[in-house]
Amino acid sequence: MTHDDEEALSRLQAKFGDGVTAPAPREKASPTSDPWLLVETPRLAEVARFLRNDPASVFDCLNSVTVVDYLPIDKKLAAAVGEERLEVVYHLTSLSRRKRLTLKVVTPRSVDGGLPEVPSVAGIWKTADWQECEAYDLSGVRFTGHPNLRRLLCPEDWEGHPLRKDYAMPLEYHGIRGR
Repeated sequence: MTHDDEEALSRLQAKFGDGVTAPAPREKASPTSDPWLLVETPRLAEVARFLRNDPASVFDCLNSVTVVDYLPIDKKLAAAVGEERLEVVYHLTSLSRRKRLTLKVVTPRSVDGGLPEVPSVAGIWKTADWQECEAYDLSGVRFTGHPNLRRLLCPEDWEGHPLRKDYAMPLEYHGIRGR
């Protein structure tokens, strides 16, 4: 972590305690990737709002919301992947301060047989509206508090989420047979 990142982490931990942590040494980003912080799921929206409004941060741009599926489908990879989980990743930029920061939220792949839930940040950054819908559609994360969470790329009656590692493409859809 750079001095700026350590300072941001200190400010966030002063405000949110253990709700924001730095990655463990084995999980640290490479020198060419953005620094990242781990945020507890229930604290996400308030951490995001703080980062956008804090005069020392001013993260006024949400570049992307993505989901990474950690499902060890190969026994050889299980040690490298670790526990199965989903990570929701938020890439932020402060245009005025010329800084970047990545936030990660870790959630189980399913909760009581249903989709995992993460608070929406669409009320904080307008760009999250579309990005959260896309992440919901393709990766199966429900964003609570989203103003209009819906499928964007798959039909509303589509079953499953195509970017999940255990997704099985259906042989046919409404009587139309695939290849």
